[in-house]
Formats: sequence, C-alpha cells, structure tokens
Amino acid sequence: MEEALRLVLKKQGYMLTGENSAVKLCHWFRESLLHNRPCYKETFYGIRTHRCIQMTPALNQCTQNCLFCWRFQGFTETYLKEVDDPIQIVEGSIEAQKKLISGYGGNPEADQQKLREAYHPKHVAISLTGEPTLYPRLGELIEEYHKRGITTFLVTNGTMPEVLEKLDPLPTQLYVTVAAPNEEIYKKLLVPMISRGWERLKKTLEILPSLNTRKVIRHTLLKNWNMEYVEEYAKLDLLAEPHFIEPKGYVYVGYSRERVTKESMPSHEEIREFSKRLSDLTGYFYSDEREDSRVVLLEKEKNFPKITTL
Repeated sequence: MEEALRLVLKKQGYMLTGENSAVKLCHWFRESLLHNRPCYKETFYGIRTHRCIQMTPALNQCTQNCLFCWRFQGFTETYLKEVDDPIQIVEGSIEAQKKLISGYGGNPEADQQKLREAYHPKHVAISLTGEPTLYPRLGELIEEYHKRGITTFLVTNGTMPEVLEKLDPLPTQLYVTVAAPNEEIYKKLLVPMISRGWERLKKTLEILPSLNTRKVIRHTLLKNWNMEYVEEYAKLDLLAEPHFIEPKGYVYVGYSRERVTKESMPSHEEIREFSKRLSDLTGYFYSDEREDSRVVLLEKEKNFPKITTL
C-alpha cells in the first residue's frame, strides 16, 4: 500500500488488519455507548449496535467511483494484488475492534455494561469501504465469522453477480445498493470503473430471488440526481424480490463533499414521500423509519422476524 494512502486512512480512523483489510468504529457505536442511540439497523433488524464490527476485506478496491461515496478515491483499484488470509482478517478485525473501543473504559458517560458486551462482538458489517465481492475468498471469510457465532451483513454494489451466485456460505443478510433507476443515471452518478456495470447490476437483481438468505435493496437517494424515478425503482425492486427495501437519504459527509453539494441531501419528509409512493407501486408494507438517519423500511412480509442476539 502506498504511504500516502496509509496516511489518509490513519487520519480517518481506520485500523489496518492486513494489506487490504481494515476496521473502523462506526459513528453509531459511539452514539449507542454514550447516548443510548443505536444504529437504525438495530431498530429495523435487531442488530446490536455496540456488538457490531464495521470492516472491509477490500479496502481500496471497487468497481465504481460513486459521487456520493464518503471515501477517498484517489487510489482505487479494481482488483486485489495481494489477498489477505480470511482467518487473519477475522481474528485481526476482532482484535482491532477491542483496541478501538478500549478508550471508552475511562469515560464516565459510557454505558459500561454495553462496553463489556462490546468486547464480544456478535455481528459484522462487511461494508466499510471498497467492494467486498472483489475479495476472492469471501465465502471463507463469511464462514470463519459464522464459526465464531458472528452474524454477517454483506453490502455490495451488485456489479459482481457471478460471485454472489456461487457464494458459499451466504451472509446472514445481503444488502445490494441500487442508487440509480436506469443506465444513464447509473453512469453519471456511480461512475463505473468496469464495462457493462449496469448490465451486471441488473443480472444481480435477476438472481437475487434464488439466493437463500435475508435480502435488502438499498436506494441511496440524492435530490436533483436520482429521486424522481419511483416507477423505475419499483420495477427493479419487483425484479429482485428482496425481503426489505431501504430508501435512504444521502448524507453530506467525507470526500463526497468534493463531488456533490449539500443541497443534494433530501429531507426525511422527502424520503418518506418517496417511500410511500414506492410502497404503493410494489405492495411492500411501510414498516418503520428513523428520522435521524433519513431512512425508511419497507417489508415484503409484515412483521418479518428480526435477528436476535442473546
């Protein structure tokens, strides 16, 4: 890894666990520990925020340079030159998480019961940065987490359908980001680094019903970019048949501020209206929402079981 990239990552709070893998504490970990405000995924799915690791096995590798992405994109690669060992990544991520949270032990405002539980993580979000399906040993990585009693939440941009089709085991929950309603907007907003990116995403949506795991389609929405096409999103969602749909507003953070304006952030009311229209078009139930995250949950089945942690 180039030293310039290491300096950027260190400044942003990443802890490397290999040549191409890393962990970073989530904003909502701090909120849960200090203010009892968990991540919306705890509200929606039962994931315990303070027991969740946010990590990536493909730190600097991606197939897109999305304008709304918070990450630094100056060193992006489309493949891994070196592949970290999955056991090394798993054990390294757990140890890195423990180091990153250790400072809260001296904070009188921290919930010490939650902190004790945090040293024994039960969830991992394979989503921090980069595109995890570019990591060629992804199935082994997921299996190693499962062996340790840790549920897995894989977030992908959907451009590697052949990986998802053969992935074994599948993650506990699979997120596919669909941030464009059509190919024209896809090319402008998601800036693909590979050929046939839109076709490959459509292929992922086509195979999604055959994947035997919990599935989520996430629509990252930006004003004046991709919000005015509810009917086209509905067609994509009905093709994919996920268990959940998450319309979520873009947040003006990180390096995305160099690419789009603050005016691109929709209000929660605008996300709510988009979601109501999408619910009517798809038949998905308007299930829940979190205004502080500008996100709504639509469910295919009412009261679909949550993921529980003892």
